[in-house]
Amino acid sequence: MVEERCGIDALNSYQPKDFIETAEGLVFAVVAGDLDEERVLAILRYRRIPGGYQKLSTREGDELLKNHYPHYIHYSKARDVTLHGVHRDLVCVHHQPRQRLRTMRLQTPHDEIEQKLHRLMALFEVNGLDPEEVGVTGSLLIGAQKRTSDIDLLFYRQTVFRKAREIIKSLLTKRQLQPLDSTLWREAYDRRGCSLTFDEYLWHEQRKYNKAAIEGTKFDITYLNPNPWQDLLCYRKQGMHNLKVYVVDDSHSFEYPARYILDHPAIKEAVSYTATYVGQAVQGEQVAIRGQLEVSSAGHLRIVIGTNREATDEYIKVLSRQH
Repeated sequence: MVEERCGIDALNSYQPKDFIETAEGLVFAVVAGDLDEERVLAILRYRRIPGGYQKLSTREGDELLKNHYPHYIHYSKARDVTLHGVHRDLVCVHHQPRQRLRTMRLQTPHDEIEQKLHRLMALFEVNGLDPEEVGVTGSLLIGAQKRTSDIDLLFYRQTVFRKAREIIKSLLTKRQLQPLDSTLWREAYDRRGCSLTFDEYLWHEQRKYNKAAIEGTKFDITYLNPNPWQDLLCYRKQGMHNLKVYVVDDSHSFEYPARYILDHPAIKEAVSYTATYVGQAVQGEQVAIRGQLEVSSAGHLRIVIGTNREATDEYIKVLSRQH
């Protein structure tokens, strides 16, 4: 159900990848499930214009808020970072991925992208996947898709997400889905703007089985834990840091944020808030990490990759496999 009066969502829970819309027609993608000083933490992605929505880059969103809507720029004391934040009383529409997909599956598709979404969900369902545990985000969540849009699916149970990856791998073998071609891979890489070379990016991505193409349209799947780990500690940034370390636990590597437990005497955890480094490494692999070192009030150290969406000059890349 979509709420349509400002402030009415105050008691609703928000999850990453939900969209929220303000009275000014600004559409933000939620990045955290908890409120920060009564604000929903998010990033501006679209704004309403006559006839639909305009998609905004990170830079365009920052400039728009700075010049016209500075009240949506928020300094988080707990996270020691300035980001976008919408006071919960200023949320006019809460776009929710699972409800949106349920509605779309009951309706006649409006365009080519929706038709492909229907066929993709049918492939998943005929292979035993529960569609009730899936949602749709990105442009399809608000009906802003174009012919060149991707399909972005969310999964709310880890077992269902794992099954989806297995189905993708199987359907690629059967050629019922297609691997991304060089053009789609290059577009994905350019959109990410990450600090890996294209060849490095491609090697890591091709083994994840969390993206493929259906009839020429790229789709991604993301696991969103509805009951994520709650880190109640407040962190302070200590500057950029480089690590060369082994991953000892990758069980949360496909979550948002992705977490990797490290074999390091002091820095036990790497956390990634950008999709590029989800599922990036598996247990037993040695990785090079560059990110923001943070320390909590309790002295806990971690390294964070993705202090902005593109994770400029930040990365995780596999160096070798532990023998």
